[in-house]
Amino acid sequence: MACNIDLKELSLRESEKVEWKKNGDDPDIVKSIAKTICAFANDIANMGGGYVVCGAEEIKDEFGFPKLVLNGLSADKLKEIEGKVLQYCRDYISPSIAPIVDEIENPNNLETRVLVFTIHADRKAHSFRDGETTAYYVRISRETREARNGIFQQLMENKQEIEPFDKRSNPNVNEKDIDTLYLREYLIDAGIYKEDKPIESYISDTIRIAELVPPLCARKSLDGGLCLKNFALLMFGRKESMYLHFEYIFSVVSFYNGTDRSDPTGKRYEILGTILEQARKLLSMIDTLTYINFDKESDKPNKEKYPRVALQEAIINAIVHRDYQLHEPIRITVFSDRIEIYSPGALHWSVNKENFKAGKAGPFWRNQSFAYLFNKLELTQSEGQGISTIIRSMKAERCPEPVFDIGLNSVTCILYASKKTVYEN
Repeated sequence: MACNIDLKELSLRESEKVEWKKNGDDPDIVKSIAKTICAFANDIANMGGGYVVCGAEEIKDEFGFPKLVLNGLSADKLKEIEGKVLQYCRDYISPSIAPIVDEIENPNNLETRVLVFTIHADRKAHSFRDGETTAYYVRISRETREARNGIFQQLMENKQEIEPFDKRSNPNVNEKDIDTLYLREYLIDAGIYKEDKPIESYISDTIRIAELVPPLCARKSLDGGLCLKNFALLMFGRKESMYLHFEYIFSVVSFYNGTDRSDPTGKRYEILGTILEQARKLLSMIDTLTYINFDKESDKPNKEKYPRVALQEAIINAIVHRDYQLHEPIRITVFSDRIEIYSPGALHWSVNKENFKAGKAGPFWRNQSFAYLFNKLELTQSEGQGISTIIRSMKAERCPEPVFDIGLNSVTCILYASKKTVYEN
């Protein structure tokens, strides 16, 4: 069969886009192939899909690196595997998937063929039924995994099975839960308030307060009444309404005199309010952390202990890009030699970790509404520039390079103070 598949290219390594299988006649192997096909179609890493190659085996070369051996399949075996896999894709995956199937000559043995299933990314989220259990699968690095918790939420959002958290309607709150004075203050500060327009007109399911922000409200499907969207409640809602439904959305600031948490005299503060109020309160604390040091040995004697712009970007990034479905706060921990800014929520799967740490990753908004609204207040840099701004400003003040600790469900930005001997004024 004529095809455009390059076996040499596929054989470089197993990856986000390629899965190898030596055989495929065992029921468990067929099942694993179907789950991987499901994962490639779900395409949470935005790779465009993937390939499952049957008749190939991964071994180690003389240096211990993975190497592909094309064993190939006989004609009978090839047809048997193809039939079983397509049956699973039809009967056990929902919605069903029809992968493209190619038989390719095995360059190592012309009496056999290599079977390749090509799976294109789909706009729908696909699940796999295994007995009485139904689950969604995604491809993470070289593995096929069940989508759970935050990964499942991200998959559903990517496929628009559910709206992103910030734009999601909240049927438990309505227009009365908006603090109109706070909304007016924001619109004035952002330069988008119109004097001839009553503030109540912005609390609507049709009128946008800014170009890239949806209306603050939506209509309930049952009675047609107005309800707020999550971003409206968290940005402009009354405190009592916000904390009635999102009691875990606050920030914690801790101060320690030493370099670890063993200091018994450490102080802890809880910062409450809408996320915009929290941002302003946290930024007001920066002045106590960025005082000027005087270094008599340097050609730049007046030096900030921490660049204010770096702290501001790190704090706003933590607020804007946190996962608001995780029940834990943002944590800012101040030690004598560093500040750690912890934001709940994993780095998005489409963002390359190394590029992110180097400040070279492309822009991605977890909460687009928050990012745009904060940007209108000039509290953050243009999209995609936050990390590079932190790196550049730390270097300009001759501080150590920032560290970005990327966990399974968190991102922590660590900013170190200047290590030069300083003399306070």
